[in-house]
Amino acid sequence: MTADLSKLEQNLGYTFKNKGFLENSLRHSSFVNELADKDVPDNERLEFLGDAVLSVIISHLLMDRFPLLTEGALSKIRSQLVNEVQLSGIAKKINLGEFIRLGKGELQAGGGKKNSILADALEALLAAVYLDGGFQTVFDVVRVHFSGLFDGFAVGEESTDFKSRIQEMVQASGNQQPAYCIVNETGPDHDKTFEVSLAIGDFTFLGTGKNKKAAEQDAAKNAIRQLNENAP
Repeated sequence: MTADLSKLEQNLGYTFKNKGFLENSLRHSSFVNELADKDVPDNERLEFLGDAVLSVIISHLLMDRFPLLTEGALSKIRSQLVNEVQLSGIAKKINLGEFIRLGKGELQAGGGKKNSILADALEALLAAVYLDGGFQTVFDVVRVHFSGLFDGFAVGEESTDFKSRIQEMVQASGNQQPAYCIVNETGPDHDKTFEVSLAIGDFTFLGTGKNKKAAEQDAAKNAIRQLNENAP
């Protein structure tokens, strides 16, 4: 199994010194319950630790990224970043489900694709990185894999939906409806950057982001800025 895990390490961007931490993070309770050796630990304790480590790191990154946001706004964004849907999405990008060790019943039920199992395993995996490489190492891993999610939030005292604002501006001016189009994708699958064009009448505006939504928001933000600058 250790040789197979090199693919996961490559997807994650970290090579473990102690493979035992990595293997422990991938053992679901359903797998351990079927073992004759009852002393083999499952990943639930690591999941507990990973949840705390991830919360600290995301809080740190949010404070750095959004220096003007209030505690309440930061908490709201953190809850939108650290939830089952987002965590399982990142787990899927690194193909974590292929490496989770499940019991026969859970395996037959497609447990490797369940959001809850994927999210828990990702937290356990991050805890394993923390134990093996230290805080700065897991901080860097989290920053790489979560950075794209931050682009969906505008910098300022509160999150701004630029797409809604540009829609309102276009309707008020009687121009054609905004049309978004992906014009380029760069980077590896787990860390892509999208470039989007926004067409409004005869004008075209560009935006970039770590996901399609963020790139569209960036294009809308650029359109608002340029239109306001050129307004009579």
